[in-house]
Parts: sequence; structure tokens; C-alpha cells
Amino acid sequence: MSRDDLVLTLAFLIALGATFGALFIGEVLGQMPCTLCWYQRIAMFPLVPILGLSLWRGDGSAWLYALPLVLAGLALAAWHSGLYAGILPAPIVPCTQNGPSCTGEAQMILGVPIPYLSLAAFAAILACLILPKGNRT
Repeated sequence: MSRDDLVLTLAFLIALGATFGALFIGEVLGQMPCTLCWYQRIAMFPLVPILGLSLWRGDGSAWLYALPLVLAGLALAAWHSGLYAGILPAPIVPCTQNGPSCTGEAQMILGVPIPYLSLAAFAAILACLILPKGNRT
């Protein structure tokens, strides 16, 4: 397995883990995502088949299709993390007492808030997509 295949496999596994994690939180734990979390899911979920098919076919062109989704997800996750940290002076909508929320203690995994995990996942996938130096077709 080449270095390019390894980093693409890592990007696929990160996207797969993030997708399963989001589905577990929503479907098993029954916790509704906020609006920004939904938008990040829209960017993350398609990465699994895009990266997986690229690995399976060995075509190496996944970065062409995945990069716009990763950049959109990274921008959303950065915005969401800024709101969560209080850097941006606006509430996370609709994170309210009676609606979906990502600001509560239940929305942390190993002590890390979900918006930060999303930011880290998109950043890691971006790094994996831009690291390969081989022949891109």
C-alpha cells in the first residue's frame, strides 16, 4: 500500500468514525443535533462513499470531489467552535433549553465538545487530502 493510499485510508476512517459517531449520538442516544451540527453532517456523510469508492477503485481523484465538502464542513465547524467558545458573540441557534443543544454536558465525548471534535475531524481529513504528493489523475 502506497503512502497516498495510507493517507486516503486514514481520511476515509476519520469520515467513517465521525459519521458513525453522529449517527450513534442521534439515533441511539436520541440527542437531536442543532442546526450547525446538521449542516456539518451534510458535509461529512457524503465523504464516506466518496473516499471509500476512491480507495476501492484506486483512482486517486477523491480529493477533487471531497475537497469542497471538507472545506465547507471545516468552515462550518470553525464557526460553530467559535460560537461554542464565545469568541463569536452570538448564541448557537437553536441551542435552547427546550430544543436541540450542543452546549450541554451530555454533548461531550471524552471531555471534548462535539463542535471541537467536528473541527478536528474536518481538519484531519483536509490534511490527509492535501498531503499525498503522488501522481493525481
